[in-house]
Amino acid sequence: MGVTSIRLQADIEKPLEILSKKLDRSKNYIINQAIKEFLERRLIAEERWSDTLVALESVKNESVVKEVEVVDWLKSWGSDNEQSPPKI
Repeated sequence: MGVTSIRLQADIEKPLEILSKKLDRSKNYIINQAIKEFLERRLIAEERWSDTLVALESVKNESVVKEVEVVDWLKSWGSDNEQSPPKI
């Protein structure tokens, strides 16, 4: 495990101290959890952006499913005649 020191701004230090006591956890634990959650959110955001670029390229190449096909498919959900998802 690596050791990194940080300087906390005053407006972060006090609430961190209060939360640490309230949760009966160390400030180190809370900081590690916060960083872990931040990194996970960043990864999700990057994946979404990548998916968006792929989708935009599909639209640009006109490789899309027509709206009417999607609507018909969705309307069939839960019926005795449920359709397979539309294909490009």
